[in-house]
Amino acid sequence: MSHPVSGLPVGRSLFYLVVAGVAWGTAGAAASLLYRVSDLGPLALSFWRCAGGLVLLAGALALRPRRPRVPESGRRRLLRVLGTGLGLTVFQSAYFAAVEATGLAVGTVVTLGAGPVLIAVGARLTMGERLGAGGVAAVAGALAGLGVLVLGGGTAEVRPAGVLLALLAASGYAAITLLTRWLGRDGTSGDALATSAWAFGIGAVGLLPLALAEGLVPHTDAPGQVGWLMVYVAAVPTALAYALYFAGAAVVRSATVSVIMLLEPVSAAVIAVTVLGERLTAAMAIGTLVLLAAVAGLAFAETREAAAARRERAAVPV
Repeated sequence: MSHPVSGLPVGRSLFYLVVAGVAWGTAGAAASLLYRVSDLGPLALSFWRCAGGLVLLAGALALRPRRPRVPESGRRRLLRVLGTGLGLTVFQSAYFAAVEATGLAVGTVVTLGAGPVLIAVGARLTMGERLGAGGVAAVAGALAGLGVLVLGGGTAEVRPAGVLLALLAASGYAAITLLTRWLGRDGTSGDALATSAWAFGIGAVGLLPLALAEGLVPHTDAPGQVGWLMVYVAAVPTALAYALYFAGAAVVRSATVSVIMLLEPVSAAVIAVTVLGERLTAAMAIGTLVLLAAVAGLAFAETREAAAARRERAAVPV
């Protein structure tokens, strides 16, 4: 397995991805609180999430000191920006539509469950990345844990249209991950902050008509609470999480990235129990443990292979 020579260590990349996955999981809890105190819809929330993330990242880009970076051609930069922005728009729009069509449980398990499969197949076909027997077992375990965690309650209802929308969302997510990894294999991984900002800009433009049709401005009796929740959604699970995700996904194998991102429903489940007062079920506990074991196994394998690659490079005479 080859890693980019971008200077970002594999261990730090894995940490970035873990933080991003956990942060993404908090977005669901924030959205639930927003829905309780306002009439804001999911598409309008997604628009404000993209617009707020764009504003915050634009400010961070303006304030940070300039640093020398590996040069990137205009064609590669255009591919990165347009590909990521369009993939993000498809992912978010199709996922929210899937949730509306077939429910949160089925929409989540199909989207997040199909993602690792599509990514593993795509990485094998386009970049020659191999999972190996241990990797296949870890991905299978992660998908099993996801299914138990999300569908363990037994109240889900499957609708074909919603499943198709969820598969479309998974395709958008897979495209983002594969493009980021493919462009980062030679070390020219681009600027994670700039990539995230451009992606949010394209996403905001694409979501604006849908948000206007749904109702762009929320009506609420608690404007302060709504304001702080929207700022949190824009800052932590959006601006911060996506910048860390794009930085880490350029270095780590695509299939490993997709499994680590399954920490999102784990984080959401923990917050649902500890903050929102939902009951901890046996299915939630078992699914969480299986998912965490799969993530830990793949992270260990990724770090071990990176260490082996460094030893091989050090043994080659100059």
